[in-house]
Amino acid sequence: MSQKPLKRHKALQPLSREHHHGLLLSWKIRAGFSKNIEPERIKVYADWFFKTHLIPHFELEEQYVFSILKADNDLIKRALSDHRRLKKLFLDEDIKNALSKIEEVLEQHIRFEERVLFPEIQKIATEPELEFIEKIHQEADFIDKLDDEFWK
Repeated sequence: MSQKPLKRHKALQPLSREHHHGLLLSWKIRAGFSKNIEPERIKVYADWFFKTHLIPHFELEEQYVFSILKADNDLIKRALSDHRRLKKLFLDEDIKNALSKIEEVLEQHIRFEERVLFPEIQKIATEPELEFIEKIHQEADFIDKLDDEFWK
């Protein structure tokens, strides 16, 4: 008998919605490549997304969400390693190769957090911990950068 998926706690739902936008970044990079868009154009969008959305998201996870599990937890080590790798990829000078890797690594990372890490955190987190995350992470409406919709 398959296990029913754990309903995401409302404190973690905004992070899951941000993950959806991260998956869309991966999709937009793939779409840009499939349309033979110059990598530099894709990189402008990817860099904007990184600075505007990914960095604050990573910081919130690292400061408040990951700390629910112990620092030596293998799932936390993997998530932090993914964050470091993604940050390095956004700085890589080989734009086409970096974008290709960002698209792949980001999608795998988000799927890992959604399917493995968040359910584990949710099982262990106390109600006060979850309430604290909910309080400090007020979700803003996602505002996209639409001056160059290369993916369309």
